[in-house]
Amino acid sequence: MLKRMEKTGKEKYGSHTEKRIEKTKKQRQKKSLSSFSILFIIIIALTIVSWFIAGERFTPTIPSGGTKAVDHVVGAKISDLVMSPFNGFKDAIEICVFILVLGGFLNILTKTGALEAGIQHVVRKLKGNELIIIPILMVLFSIGGSTYGMAEETLPFYALITATMVAAGFDTLVAVGTVLLGAGSGVIGSTVNPFATGVAMDALKSINIQPNTGVILIIGLILWFTTTLFSIFYMMKYAKKVKADKGSTLLSLQEQKDMEVYFGQDENKELPFTQKHKLILSIFSFGFLVMVVSLIPWESFGVHIFNGWTAFLTGTSFGHWYFGDLAMWFFLMSLVIAVVYGLSEKQTITTFIDGVKDILSVVLIIVVARGASILMATTHLDLFILDKSASALQGLSPILFVIGAYILYLLLSFLIPSTSVLAYVSIPVMGGLAHNIGLSPDVIVMIFTAGCDLINLITPTSGVVMGGLEISKIDYSTWTKFMLKPIIIISLMNLLVLIGAMLML
Repeated sequence: MLKRMEKTGKEKYGSHTEKRIEKTKKQRQKKSLSSFSILFIIIIALTIVSWFIAGERFTPTIPSGGTKAVDHVVGAKISDLVMSPFNGFKDAIEICVFILVLGGFLNILTKTGALEAGIQHVVRKLKGNELIIIPILMVLFSIGGSTYGMAEETLPFYALITATMVAAGFDTLVAVGTVLLGAGSGVIGSTVNPFATGVAMDALKSINIQPNTGVILIIGLILWFTTTLFSIFYMMKYAKKVKADKGSTLLSLQEQKDMEVYFGQDENKELPFTQKHKLILSIFSFGFLVMVVSLIPWESFGVHIFNGWTAFLTGTSFGHWYFGDLAMWFFLMSLVIAVVYGLSEKQTITTFIDGVKDILSVVLIIVVARGASILMATTHLDLFILDKSASALQGLSPILFVIGAYILYLLLSFLIPSTSVLAYVSIPVMGGLAHNIGLSPDVIVMIFTAGCDLINLITPTSGVVMGGLEISKIDYSTWTKFMLKPIIIISLMNLLVLIGAMLML
């Protein structure tokens, strides 16, 4: 499209228009700060803030190192700043290894040609009905988010779905939105998610408040349904617009160029979809199916059929697998696919290592993002903000209390992206406060879930957000621009549900 514009400009208006077009092109190609720069700026800012309020006291809430309660902000040392990425790597070592192995696995799959041929085959079958891919995938991701907190587990899907969406005539934003907004909508409306509602209810029990599971489940279902429905509508509306007019994309020229380089296919080249390709994709699908099944907390649902016998491979039964188990599982799948396709030993090793190198930047982004979270915990800024905010909420009407608590969780989730950690830190304070002033602590659980997971759709301290954007070659500034409207609308929808629930309970 840009080339056609340039040609028309030269023919009709001469060199003056040509210069103007070139100037506009250069302006649009200017890139924003990289993910790394944004994260390091955040880490430096947190360090400076801790210096200014070092020594400020707050009400102790949790034990520090199992010895004594934390009651004041600690100024970050220069060593805390310098070592934060390394400390982030130590804390995130399992997910880092998982992603590196996943890079090798996906590169071996790509080497076989099965993925590209399979995507082309699906797109040709759906010719004219490509939009149907979006609601199907988003519902599946949202169910995963609501039931077992699907977040980091979505990272393997970005490369695959981005390639599929681009081949179907959409852009990379459609791909990222389908995955991130789909799973995120589910986590916002968590029902039996052990990493959100589960840990939050445990935290309530720790202060002798018995949560009402039925109430939490109903509110979660309402939040899940309304949020997922709107998210699907928003994504399909944008996707339909991009499909009809490529010029309506929000991607910059550089992002469009990256999309073509990394995910583009030659539409005029029809690839054969062989029986071997089908076998390889069946193995690929089986690998992902095992991943999903292994992560669902079956025992919390009263299901024990996987106990014992599924531990033969990694020593851990399905329902208890984590990123270390998944890393070795996908490593084995890499070897199986290489053998089926007929790659030599040298080709297998070279291809696997090349895939690891390609995804290394994603790992480094997760490391730095985790470093920011660790710095927050080290200085206790998170506890300070929680304590002061909770004090300010006392005496407010139920409506204002819900709004204030929701805003508080938006802020806290930026500082503590992990829902599990945030639940154990905040729910004893917020749930206890609500109980003491005659409000429902059960609604607090869902305010926590909805608020913190909404901001986790865009927070730069989330390794999932920054990692997914890096895989799909999208700038953080482009993503925040794309998400501005849905964030506002989802927050208003959630608040209506939560205020209504607080007033009725």
